[in-house]
Amino acid sequence: MKFDTPSGHPSEDNRNGMQIIATYEAILTITDQMLQAAKNSDWDRLVALEQDCKHLTTWLIEQHTYEQLSDEQKKKKVSLIHEILERDAEIRNITEPWMTQLQNKLTSYGQKRKLGQTYQTDS
Repeated sequence: MKFDTPSGHPSEDNRNGMQIIATYEAILTITDQMLQAAKNSDWDRLVALEQDCKHLTTWLIEQHTYEQLSDEQKKKKVSLIHEILERDAEIRNITEPWMTQLQNKLTSYGQKRKLGQTYQTDS
């Protein structure tokens, strides 16, 4: 794999590798923001950030990243992925209990509604 052209500019492969690493870094930044949104119970922001992350992830999948990275870039990629997964675990630790509470409330509301309909008096 060439890293510099005779003109001293990065080769196309290296530019792609740098762009891929920059995208992983952007995902890490978004994941940090998602964690902060979860800590603040800012669910609308969390959902919006998840969409941003999804777009970047989709782009990465389309790049076939395993073909375009140097050994150093592969190590950086792995490190970034580990950091992203750590943030994701923290986010899940915050959101899963909230989702369980929400599900319980919705189930309770649904049961109350059914009981109300069943025993509703006709006037």
